Amino acid sequence: MELLSRSIIGFRTGRDGGATFRAEDPITGKPLEPEFTSALSEEVDEAAQLAAEAFTAFGRVTGKRKGQLLRLIAISLEAIHDLIVERAHLETALPKARLEGELARTAQQLRLFASLVEEGSWVAARIEHADLERKSNPRPDLRSMLRPLGPVVVFGASNFPLAFSVAGGDTASALAAGNPVIVKAHPAHPGTSELVGHVIRESIFACDLPEGIFSMLFDSGTSVGKALVMHPEVKAVGFTGSHAGGRALFDLATARPKPIPVLAEMGSTNPVFVLPRALRARRSQIASGLFTSFTLGAGQFCTKPGLVFVPESPTPPASFGKSKHKSRNRSRSSF
Repeated sequence: MELLSRSIIGFRTGRDGGATFRAEDPITGKPLEPEFTSALSEEVDEAAQLAAEAFTAFGRVTGKRKGQLLRLIAISLEAIHDLIVERAHLETALPKARLEGELARTAQQLRLFASLVEEGSWVAARIEHADLERKSNPRPDLRSMLRPLGPVVVFGASNFPLAFSVAGGDTASALAAGNPVIVKAHPAHPGTSELVGHVIRESIFACDLPEGIFSMLFDSGTSVGKALVMHPEVKAVGFTGSHAGGRALFDLATARPKPIPVLAEMGSTNPVFVLPRALRARRSQIASGLFTSFTLGAGQFCTKPGLVFVPESPTPPASFGKSKHKSRNRSRSSF
């Protein structure tokens, strides 16, 4: 599959004219081909307007059809497994075994949400029939159910180029609920993002669903992300990354004339407390486990310790040293 190095706007390809950038080989620091083009401001508006138009129909699509879409995306990703893993390895230097596992997880997430939306109980439908004889106040007929919000902006994560990126959990859950998605691709792995983005676009076309259900925009900086969050047609934001990046998006979203929710998983300062009895009983095993967790991979993980607290002692264990240790392994994030 040839990389076009342009944004994906519905079934269309982005135009020339925006700022250009390249991904870098993390090992050598050398730029990779091809050169990618950032989305223009009018393309941001075009993607948002397409998503808003598509929402009118997509918000009412049956769970069966949405499940078919999610399953087709999963199958299509697996069909170009080698191509995706090779490009992701080139752009991130993550081990291929790790990327293969992450791609499998991505497909599994899509199938999980397909099963959920097909089953249907997620809408939490509730019916309370009228009781006009109730004393002292008659009860009216009450009916409620969960409904999709509208276009959702998803920011690709730097350290999970697949499972928390273009077709990751945020995108899968938004599509399952009937929300069109606009992805802001992470500039660290644009080629990987484009490969996955084309799979989603082609799956939507094959399922005969509205064009604006999915778009993916490139940008090496923050202007596209800011414009998306502030666009009046956008109704929610999904973000995985640093605390600073997530907080910036939250501040933008709450400053809008009509604030919108920001669903963010951010930061990696996970405190671990080592208690005295555990330290006496298995200090070597704890030290080994902490070392493995710190060096597991690049960037933040949900379970990677950010701070480790151990009891002060006149003769602290050599494997621990000071009473706390700060991890310097942080992920990059871009909105």
